[in-house]
Amino acid sequence: MEDKSALQTFSMSTVLQRLRDLGIRPNKKLGQNFLVNVDVCKKIVDAAVKDNPSKLIEVGPGLGALTEFLLDNPAPLTLIELDKTFAEYWQERQVNVIHKDALQIDWGSLENPPGTCLVSNLPYQISSSIVIDRCVEPYNVNRMVLMFQKEVGQRMTARNKTEDYSLLSVVAQTFWNITGLMDVGPKDFYPPPQIASRVLTFDRIEANIKDPKKYLTMVKKAFAQRRKFMVSNLGQIYLKATVIESLVKLGIKETVRAEDLTVQQFIDLYRMLNNNESNP
Repeated sequence: MEDKSALQTFSMSTVLQRLRDLGIRPNKKLGQNFLVNVDVCKKIVDAAVKDNPSKLIEVGPGLGALTEFLLDNPAPLTLIELDKTFAEYWQERQVNVIHKDALQIDWGSLENPPGTCLVSNLPYQISSSIVIDRCVEPYNVNRMVLMFQKEVGQRMTARNKTEDYSLLSVVAQTFWNITGLMDVGPKDFYPPPQIASRVLTFDRIEANIKDPKKYLTMVKKAFAQRRKFMVSNLGQIYLKATVIESLVKLGIKETVRAEDLTVQQFIDLYRMLNNNESNP
């Protein structure tokens, strides 16, 4: 039986005890590295609840390093957990749990009120996909506090004309104002991963893009072959003459590559290619 102090600090001993109680070991295939640094947990949760969210969603609660603190907040909490053992553990504790893959859920069915916040120590293998999905399918998720592999975090915030600048950079920064919260080292987890991590906060931006999925398609195509001129890449989904005309109107050379354009230039190009499409 865990004592109250163990739950409050969520130390290494708490993690080991819960693993013993459940009769399991961390699952590498599911990216299970459990937080054991209480200060990191508190900072993440404080960032998640600072604007009094109407609802909290946690992906991959696992043993509950973040969950224990999220439960102290008055906002209703929904957990999304793929691992059957952990899903049943939280169900037994009377927490609302969706036992599914977060990438396979119909987020529109969750009935999230405006002001919903998503928080997670994300399994590294799904982190980029989760962010992209929340860009093109918002469903009232207005804030996110997420932990990534440090290299992925760097790509999220990268600027144009840098090596890390990519599809992920452009799409994430189009729909979110992203700021760094902290870096987290391997020693803050059990078992320690081979890599460092980074926590980022995301606040939604009203991008005024009517069809985010079409925008995603355009940006994805632009970066499909990085060393090619963007005219050639986008010429696969638009008339090349139209792409050239749009670039010229925007004061951009037709020999430009995707990595050279700023996020705002991508938005402007998308609108021009789609007849200045925007939300009313």
